[in-house]
Amino acid sequence: MQVEEDGVDYYENALKKARAYCQSSGLITLGDDSGLEVDALYGAPGLHSARYSPKPGATDADRRAYLLQQLANYPQPWPAHFHCTLVVALPDGNHYTYIGDCYGEIIPEERGQQGFGYDPIFLVDGREKTMAELPEEEKNRISHRGRAVLAALPTLEKILKLE
Repeated sequence: MQVEEDGVDYYENALKKARAYCQSSGLITLGDDSGLEVDALYGAPGLHSARYSPKPGATDADRRAYLLQQLANYPQPWPAHFHCTLVVALPDGNHYTYIGDCYGEIIPEERGQQGFGYDPIFLVDGREKTMAELPEEEKNRISHRGRAVLAALPTLEKILKLE
């Protein structure tokens, strides 16, 4: 099943995905929507991060190149953050929402082989590494998605009675 991400914000997309898969499976379901928000570009690419290139069939490399092109006329540093809205949908129709953010800045040269998307040009605050240079375990702990899931854990533990 494919759920169209046509919401007006992260929350609408995450809720739409979580509810669709929850209804289909009858199980507690997590749905998320995420994006990169760059201060100099007033939050762009944001909700459209996965489609942030005018090039048809654009790759992650194309989107990174386009982002850097858009930033070329702005002075560095280029503060940015990855954002995630996570929705936990329950079969009874209830849902819970959690937010995770990971702050840093965009750098003009790609570094690292891990990750995907904008990871090679996102330098994480407090570290001298891009997301693409971090070991997977560390990235999962500090990433926007990791932080949203950590925020959801107490609720999930209560729902599943793991407390």
